Amino acid sequence: MPDIRTAPMVVEFPFTRSLGPVQSAFLTGLRERVVLGVRTGDGRVLVPPVEYDPATAEDIHELVEVAATGTVTTWAWNPTPCRGQPLSTPFAWVLVRLDGADTALLHALDAPGADAVRTGMRVRIRWAPERTGAITDIACFEPHDSPATGRTATPHDGAFPDPVTRITTPARLDYTYTPGRAQSRHLDALAGRRIVGERCPDCRKVYVPPRGACPTCGVATGEQVDVGPRGTVTTYCVVNIKAKSATIDVPYVYAHIALDGAGLALHGRIAGLPYDQVRMGLRVEPVWTEGARHPDHYRPTGEPDADYDTYKELL
Repeated sequence: MPDIRTAPMVVEFPFTRSLGPVQSAFLTGLRERVVLGVRTGDGRVLVPPVEYDPATAEDIHELVEVAATGTVTTWAWNPTPCRGQPLSTPFAWVLVRLDGADTALLHALDAPGADAVRTGMRVRIRWAPERTGAITDIACFEPHDSPATGRTATPHDGAFPDPVTRITTPARLDYTYTPGRAQSRHLDALAGRRIVGERCPDCRKVYVPPRGACPTCGVATGEQVDVGPRGTVTTYCVVNIKAKSATIDVPYVYAHIALDGAGLALHGRIAGLPYDQVRMGLRVEPVWTEGARHPDHYRPTGEPDADYDTYKELL
């Protein structure tokens, strides 16, 4: 029985979005150390601003300026900051109602300890030294010994030079993956350039990669079966958009490949022929690169295409 493996995994998907006039004014204002909200039809001031009234769905666009000081409405202590959070030392997540606003803004509060934080405490914005037009232009909040100003929001036209019109939002998940016994056996076989699945004792399907149980019958699988290495393209797609960190030139083809002897198709990249010549039924084989623990891609074997009836149940 092989050792159970673990590996650090990262799922990252930053995306770029355009901004409407309200969000553009808000983020550009932060760059200029100005906090803008939006006034609703009934007179409430929302910070951060939105483009539609959450109560009535009415289109709202009357921008107003609020103060950089405010009051903590609620909070939670974060003793162990994670990568990418506003502060690297323990801090409090706080909801702050800025003077002149009727709603609260979520951000970090730099405090010496949890016992220094309380609902109702007064705080002010600590601006980032370098600002680009993002919520991170507010580095954090900090305690501020001052009474509530009683300030009301003042009208603002939202006009700034060189307005921010789009932002890139990071999205990342770091986690530790444990494949379990079935997939550990599968990975060990791949190290020897073999592809191994497991057979269900009831329906007799062979699953690759194995999960340790049949998803159809719900029973444990234990019988190991060598499959492939050749297989048949069942369905495929042509990729025309290059991922940020990808080294593969577009266009290229990703396909579902039914390995010989398997009861389930797996994913694989197709190479070795022009992308517009890939087709259902194409017979392919894996290509391994030096030191790789899985096939780099699949290429045509030169065999005649498989008959549709031989793979139609694996689409």
